Amino acid sequence: MPPVPDPDTATPDTAAPVDAVALTADLIRCPSVTPEEGGALRLLEALLSDAGFVCTRVDRNGTANLFARWGQKGANRSFGFNGHTDVVPPGNPDEWRFPPFSAERAEGRLWGRGACDMKSGVAAFVAAAIDFVRETPPDGAVILAITGDEEGPALDGTVALLEWMAEQGERMTHCLVGEPTCPSVMGEMIKNGRRGSMNAVIEARGTQGHAAYPHRAKNPLPALVQLLNRLATHELDQGNANFDPSTLALTTIDTGNTATNVIPARARAGLNIRFNDLHSGESLTRWLESEAARAETETGIAFSVSVRISGESFVTQPGWFTDLVRDCVAAGTGVTPVLSTSGGTSDARFIKDHCPVVEFGLVGQSMHQVDEHVEIAHIEQLKTVYRQLLERYFAT
Repeated sequence: MPPVPDPDTATPDTAAPVDAVALTADLIRCPSVTPEEGGALRLLEALLSDAGFVCTRVDRNGTANLFARWGQKGANRSFGFNGHTDVVPPGNPDEWRFPPFSAERAEGRLWGRGACDMKSGVAAFVAAAIDFVRETPPDGAVILAITGDEEGPALDGTVALLEWMAEQGERMTHCLVGEPTCPSVMGEMIKNGRRGSMNAVIEARGTQGHAAYPHRAKNPLPALVQLLNRLATHELDQGNANFDPSTLALTTIDTGNTATNVIPARARAGLNIRFNDLHSGESLTRWLESEAARAETETGIAFSVSVRISGESFVTQPGWFTDLVRDCVAAGTGVTPVLSTSGGTSDARFIKDHCPVVEFGLVGQSMHQVDEHVEIAHIEQLKTVYRQLLERYFAT
């Protein structure tokens, strides 16, 4: 594995523009598999401190986070960027074309874990922010909130940063999250909202018995299967102007039964719901509980439901801010993006309670895959978009 860059020697010449591609490569070489920091935030802290940003590590419960601000606390305009340096595990390194933390350049691409999701996005907004405040010091503040917990439980990352900011009187007036947002063409999509997400575990409890004497047992499986079919075939909604229809996906069914002649006493199933703003996590929890109670009455099998809500749905309504981001994306890429709320969740689900937030980043086709990579030209385009966004935001 290549050595982790030394934060004390990896900072660029302060008179020269920050090379976002080289910075991406340096970050890829930091093996920051969640929850390990891997040297990535130390590298960024040194770089940003040299550029005049006030940097604070906001670590919590073993999760590394970095807050960096240029300008005065409490400025009337404080534009923020949010992103993460933690990455998912690389899997079997022998299956990679190049070592996953080597940041190899080949075929006009930069290869490595985090190249797409999302060390390139972090490098692009860090480079754009440093160049901007050096060359055109704004009337306001530029804030970077970078976490090491987006790919993990997401309990002590951006959430911790936002809670710390509230305690310290720090605030962003608008924020852009640099996650990959484009399905296949650079510049084609901005995320101005996200569906909510929740996971549920349903347990059915009966009475164990011999498979040859089913009348002496109470088999939980038929009742559970009946309930799951009812949930999976139910139309939650038909979508609306902001969102596609909500979806429910069964993710696991398990009894833990290794015997072929035993009726199990218990069976469990897991499901995931991605929901739009016609629902809330609470309303869907009530629906699951009511359906489980109905199944219990019909079958005599006891049911329990446990739920974990990862985030509620939200929309940043089209307007001045989304128009500004759209115009900068079009100017920097030559492609006019559409607004979308599709896809999974991101840390924008936390930021939306702090300030208006949208997401724009690279093409995400290779994220989390073996041989993850990014087009080098796209990193440079992304830095251009972010730089223009800062210039136009503070000129407005």
